[in-house]
Formats: sequence, C-alpha cells, structure tokens
Amino acid sequence: MTPLHKRYGPLAIGFAAYLAILGALAFRAGNVEFGLYAALEVALALLVLVIDLRCRLPMGVLWGLFAWGLLHMMGGTIHVRGEVLYHFRFWEGGLKYDQLIHAYGFAVATLVCWSGLKTATKFNGPVTFGVATMLVLMGVGLGALNEVVEFVMTLTLPNTNVGGYDNTGWDLVSNLTGALLAAIGIAITHNRAVAGEKLVSRAIP
Repeated sequence: MTPLHKRYGPLAIGFAAYLAILGALAFRAGNVEFGLYAALEVALALLVLVIDLRCRLPMGVLWGLFAWGLLHMMGGTIHVRGEVLYHFRFWEGGLKYDQLIHAYGFAVATLVCWSGLKTATKFNGPVTFGVATMLVLMGVGLGALNEVVEFVMTLTLPNTNVGGYDNTGWDLVSNLTGALLAAIGIAITHNRAVAGEKLVSRAIP
C-alpha cells in the first residue's frame, strides 16, 4: 500500500499552492466570494480524504478532483477580456467555460460515486442500465446540491459570478451531460473488464 505522504503529498502541496496564488489575486481584486469558495473547497477536500481512506479512490480520480478544484477557482479569479473566466465563451454563442467545467466536474463526481458504491457493496457484476441510471442520478444529485450552494451565495453576497435562472438551467444540463458521459464510460470499461475476467476463468482448468 502506498504510504500516505506519497499518496497525498503532491496533491496537498498543489492544492495549497493554487489556493495561495489565486487567493492573492482575489485579495488584490477585493473578491470576497473567493474566500467562501476556498473554505468550501477545503471542507470538500477533507470529505474526499475521509472517503479515500475508506474506498481508496483511483489516483486518476483524485487528480481529476484536484484539476476540478483548480479550474473552478480559476473561473472566478482569472479575467479574460474584462470579465471573469467563468463567463468566457469559446466561440460566439457557444459553450461557456462555466458549462464545460460543470460537465467535467460532475463526470468526476460520478466516478467518485462509482468507487464508493463498489467498495460499499463489494459490487463486481456487470453495470446494467439500472446501475448506470443510478450513477447518473447520484452525479446529478450532487450537481443539484452545488446549485443550492450557489443560490445561498446569491443570498449572502452583494455581488457574485453565479448568474441567474438561465445560468442555473445550463449548469444543470452540463451536470447531467457530465454524469451521463461518466456513466457510459464506467459501463463500457467495467463490463469489458468483467467479460475479460470470465474468459480467463473459463480458460483456466
């Protein structure tokens, strides 16, 4: 088993570094919202630590969560063409940075749910339509919780980069897209692995 300092050390150093650098930029700009989101990220990082100590998430998933946190904090801190990165569109009338990060983030969140589900239930069967649907609903549920947090932000802060009703709708669509893609990927890779194990077991006398 990998020692804890080797498993978490690079993640913790990178996490502290980007919070410090982006925090300094936010402080210079008078961005109060950053502090609340930073506190939330620290709390979520501790929750992921608790989950990982129980489930041992794949390192790729841990780094995926790290990247999500970084991209999220950049979105509200870095400015492009006079506005925060979250409002940046990759082409005229096209996807916003915010929507892309929502899809990516809740795809990773769905992978976390899958790892937790496998550990809790010792699941090793095929991922059926029902299991995949449950994974999508878990990812979308976490996405809805995120929207509740953003709604609370709009009630407690005078100015935020959360956006209005239209933005919430697109966030939910993006969350669903990410969860669907993750569930499809999980079903394909896991079912291939299960089929491979069955072939190997049949080949061994």
